[in-house]
Amino acid sequence: MADNADIAAEISERHLAGALANRPVWIGVDMARAECVDCGEEIPAARREAAPGAHTCIECQGIREMRARR
Repeated sequence: MADNADIAAEISERHLAGALANRPVWIGVDMARAECVDCGEEIPAARREAAPGAHTCIECQGIREMRARR
């Protein structure tokens, strides 16, 4: 019989698998974008180096994360 930790781990694994399956796929898009897909402003080089594949500037990413929490 599974205990609470096993049940929680299974739920977490299902949630992660679902999130990964539903993530945006950027096929054919240059992974080193220079412009934010949300506002069109340039993504600073430091952010592009720190987060390769970033498609948004720091400000827009913050907005996306706030919306996702709601």
